[in-house]
Amino acid sequence: MLIIREVHRVAGASEHEFEAAFRDRWLPELAQGDDARLLAYLHLAHGTGRAYQVVTLTLVRDGSAYERLVERVRDGDLRSWAADVDRVRHEVDASILVTVPWAPPIVEDLSEIPTAIATHPLTVFMEDTARPHEGKVDAYLEAARDHYAPSLAEGRHGGRAMLSLETVWQSAWGSGSRRAVVLWQRVRDPASLGRLIGSEIPAEHQAPGTWMHDALAVRDDWQSRLLRTASWSPLH
Repeated sequence: MLIIREVHRVAGASEHEFEAAFRDRWLPELAQGDDARLLAYLHLAHGTGRAYQVVTLTLVRDGSAYERLVERVRDGDLRSWAADVDRVRHEVDASILVTVPWAPPIVEDLSEIPTAIATHPLTVFMEDTARPHEGKVDAYLEAARDHYAPSLAEGRHGGRAMLSLETVWQSAWGSGSRRAVVLWQRVRDPASLGRLIGSEIPAEHQAPGTWMHDALAVRDDWQSRLLRTASWSPLH
């Protein structure tokens, strides 16, 4: 499956209209067929970045389904929806992502994604987009598999981990930065974010053998986003 990640800069006065366009039109329109589903609608957490940013994740079954969806948005039944959305946002930056071979998919099949609107408690995700050193994409992915993912799992089993690694994506060929790798992580204890922000990283967490130290051999550039689900987002 393909993951279409869009980062929208929404017009502040129209944020509720923008959200309604995805909740009341995009989600049910996609649900009428078997090609794609809206997976998540997420707000950039207040105080963590540029104002009025929204991230949407749309899952598409395969390349043929993607082509049909493009045609619907370009000059089909979703063209008016796209025009209406454009009127209430300033810009959008989109990328096509694929799940790396060793990471679990967010869902096994599109049929697992809810299409009925229902409210639920809010969830916070940390989206880390890493850009490995030149020529180090494969080495970074191996290190994330063999070092980072196990370190989170060990902490989780001991009840200490702030994050759980849900999956890992990378840019699909020809659709964005070759070196972009996305670690999609659930924040298990949002209260712990305050401790993370307000304290120094202990020296023992930066020593040789730790991820913070050893990962510097393959990357020293990444961007974190704290994203909060909307109460109706299918993924929560």
